[in-house]
Amino acid sequence: MDANARLTAYLEANPAATGKVVDFNAVTDRLYHFDFTAGNIDLNGDIFNETEKFNRWVTQKLQSHTCKYGIGGYMEHRTIYARSMHFNTDDEPRRLHLGVDIWGDAETAVYAPLKGIVHSFKDNNNFGDYGPAIILEHHLEGLTLYSLYGHLSRSSLAGLTVGMPINKDQQIGTFGNMTENGNWPPHLHFQLMFDIEGKSGDYPGVCRYSEKDKYQENIPDPQIILQFPNSVNFL
Repeated sequence: MDANARLTAYLEANPAATGKVVDFNAVTDRLYHFDFTAGNIDLNGDIFNETEKFNRWVTQKLQSHTCKYGIGGYMEHRTIYARSMHFNTDDEPRRLHLGVDIWGDAETAVYAPLKGIVHSFKDNNNFGDYGPAIILEHHLEGLTLYSLYGHLSRSSLAGLTVGMPINKDQQIGTFGNMTENGNWPPHLHFQLMFDIEGKSGDYPGVCRYSEKDKYQENIPDPQIILQFPNSVNFL
């Protein structure tokens, strides 16, 4: 049984082991599904190249549709990474998004959905990068899983130590604002990995499209944890 199948089996057998990543009520809260591919003609470089303008665009979409959060992004081939040299590798630019983004207000609370420990944390302070990020390590009946939380507030890193125990549903941070989160509209990048590959406080959240198969094997769909509704509340 491969790691994805083992994770699915564990979560199905232990439904009480999984908690929340953000506060969300599936009955009352609505979600807006953002499309950041070239197919979205409503979004262009004139908007996403300027952080303030990009933030106004995101905010307007959420407010006009009365949505608490915007979500999306797993294995999405995105145009928006052209805004930062951070993603422009020499041979092939990185454009394939590996996690799920949850777009909302700065200072939105972020929680650990599984019991674990702090693996590492770092302020990846580059334009377009994660900004403050936390990686947790979880041991699930013989299966090791890592969860990454990017674009946090700097205050989220205060008081953390490597190896610190973290409980399910424990608040671990908040969404950072544009001045501290890598220059993005406020959101959380949430990602899962089976192999952290020796990295600390950072792991690729965007890869080359040619590497999709490699990363998809190591990075399961975060929806397996998030369990956001995929029809009724999506617009």
